[in-house]
Amino acid sequence: MKILIIEDDQETADYIATGLRERGHTTDVAATGRDGLFLGTEQSYDLLVVDRMLPGLDGLSVVKTLRGAGLTTPVLFLTTLGGVDDRVEGLEAGGDDYLVKPFAFAELAARVQALGRRPPVTDEPTKLTVVDLEMDLIARRVRRQGRKIDLQPREFRLLEYLMRHAGEVVTRTMLLESVWEFHFDPKTSVVETHISRLRMKIDREFSPELIHTVRGAGYCLREPE
Repeated sequence: MKILIIEDDQETADYIATGLRERGHTTDVAATGRDGLFLGTEQSYDLLVVDRMLPGLDGLSVVKTLRGAGLTTPVLFLTTLGGVDDRVEGLEAGGDDYLVKPFAFAELAARVQALGRRPPVTDEPTKLTVVDLEMDLIARRVRRQGRKIDLQPREFRLLEYLMRHAGEVVTRTMLLESVWEFHFDPKTSVVETHISRLRMKIDREFSPELIHTVRGAGYCLREPE
């Protein structure tokens, strides 16, 4: 994989870069948030490893800006802040995983490997439709009853998963693994928060409601029975 490391501590950056290269990855290193933002938008990477505490433009701002620009590359945050609120803030900013310093390199390498996994390329439809909800996967556009609905990158991924599994009950664990690529429970309300945001955008001004909670099981995108 080609990996961008945004880390201002040179010793830590060299340690990560050397270890990843020894495992066959290609790495670039940026020492500031602005340099990382530039590289992240100008080049294509398979994964970003981002320190939260960066001089000038901090890591959260870097990732928020990249997500706002439509970049969906997985992000692994590195930080000395390990509280629940800190994890929530990182995930809400667009992070996919969170590793607290100091860390064992073996754990970082395992998380990098998990985030870098990609499903095999298959012939898939470029448009999804459920009732009057339409998603264009190429243009990254969503409409309902012909009206454009603006979604953040993570909201788009969540809705895409629900639409691909329309009529099926999907659990919180399924969403964490497939949308956030988490293979652990982050002990946050990140799923519930994003489902709530989707409902506000998809269902609040339209009828019928499409996103349903299946008590004790999960969620289902379908037309009411």
